[in-house]
Amino acid sequence: MLPPELPPLPALTRAEGDVVDSYLQVVDLLGRINPARGSDTYSALRAAQALPARVAALRDALTAMHARGETELHTATLARALRVLDGERRAGRVTMPPGDAT
Repeated sequence: MLPPELPPLPALTRAEGDVVDSYLQVVDLLGRINPARGSDTYSALRAAQALPARVAALRDALTAMHARGETELHTATLARALRVLDGERRAGRVTMPPGDAT
């Protein structure tokens, strides 16, 4: 049985696609660094070391958008792209896990 087919990504400019990809890479790294969710210092350290390069890529993508005259973020379209790329789950790793009910 095949997994359900994902909805198609919305139409994005190249720079918007780069913003979405870079943003999710930063979120993934922050999730690995999160001390409330991580399991070991080495993986958190490696993620922290990789973070500046991913943040620079995000900055560069936003700079490209701005330089090309793309002055607005089309939040509904970008949010749809993030959802298709599992952004909600990935961003959830950055937050605190649920507390004890006691």
